[in-house]
Amino acid sequence: MILLHTSDWHLGRTLYGRKRYNEFEAFLSWLLKTIKEKKIDILVIAGDIFDTTAPSNRAQELYYNFLCKISQTGCRHVVITSGNHDSPTFLNAPNQVLKALNIHVVTASTGALADQVIPLYNKKGDLEVIVCAVPYLRDRDIRITRAGESVEEKGLNLIEGLSNHYKEVADLATELRGDKTNVPIIGMGHLFATGGRSVDGDGVRELYVGTLAHIGAEAFPKEFDYTALGHLHISQRVGKLDNIRYSGSPIPMGFGEAGQDKIVIVTNFNGSKLGVIDEVKVPVFQALELIKGDFESIRSDISRLVKDDYSVWIEIEYTGDDILPNLREDIDILVQDSLVEVSRIKNRRVIDTILHHVDDHDTLENLTIFDVFNKCLDSHNVTDGDRKLLTRLYHEITIDTLEES
Repeated sequence: MILLHTSDWHLGRTLYGRKRYNEFEAFLSWLLKTIKEKKIDILVIAGDIFDTTAPSNRAQELYYNFLCKISQTGCRHVVITSGNHDSPTFLNAPNQVLKALNIHVVTASTGALADQVIPLYNKKGDLEVIVCAVPYLRDRDIRITRAGESVEEKGLNLIEGLSNHYKEVADLATELRGDKTNVPIIGMGHLFATGGRSVDGDGVRELYVGTLAHIGAEAFPKEFDYTALGHLHISQRVGKLDNIRYSGSPIPMGFGEAGQDKIVIVTNFNGSKLGVIDEVKVPVFQALELIKGDFESIRSDISRLVKDDYSVWIEIEYTGDDILPNLREDIDILVQDSLVEVSRIKNRRVIDTILHHVDDHDTLENLTIFDVFNKCLDSHNVTDGDRKLLTRLYHEITIDTLEES
């Protein structure tokens, strides 16, 4: 049995206003071809199918066209879980129709815990694999609020809730498997594991307050022969274990991911024994490059890209000491009549000046919502003790708002 693990497609995501449907379409076409060539039996997609809870018509078209075509590849089963960017009710709406195509969609809105334990059968009708398809779990899905609990206590309760949830679905899967110990159990999840790596600009939202609810490899039951995770965009292992992995996003979601190798993960099973794990590299469908430095360094990098004569989107971060009021115009001249397109220019010299001298005429373009909150605390001379509590509360409110959006 051969399984392919992917996640974090973020269909519909833009990059500084640029639509990226051509990249998404190229990836999905490549994925269909790869599934056929690798003779994939089961496809698992661990959350964040879409970038927003209300995906565009074009994003939906790409998703459903892919699902319609996958039966032509020889892949017999598809299991999809919702991520924190997805709308559980939206993904779950066509669930019964998709089941007829052996496509199983699991969200936190599907109801009973048993709905997250999916037995899959081979062509002979024999039990082939059990998938514990755990979607992104919101705070209210896993934790009982207790009056008077501290932020630390809340974090510990979240970890306990996540761990208990995985234990319960693993127990159900083990009971379902019975004495058929040669049947593998696959776990899925969409969360932030302890030690996980992310990069600036990748759009990865902190799921809970700070790092309090980051769970370690020990939270995933030993009954899981392989655990397919989503949420982090860099492909990586959890706790240095080969069988607990993030596949990462298949295309770079921001310039912080430029230059990364993007992959899907193919795992081979001989009964319940995990065999070779193959990291299949995804082609680059649109080159991105992040350029940093003083103006001479930027000029040199742009000249190199112009000479290479291929389509590339660039983000520039000027870090030189000189104040360059015409930086944008100078860069536009360098890329004129070439395939190099400038997506964004960050003038670090100007940004640092803004951060040190805030007045009514400053722009918020380069500040995050957390930067603005910190500047507000600074302006009111909030003490370190109060700042820690207020910052955590602000993060909590922000995350709750994002979850409802």
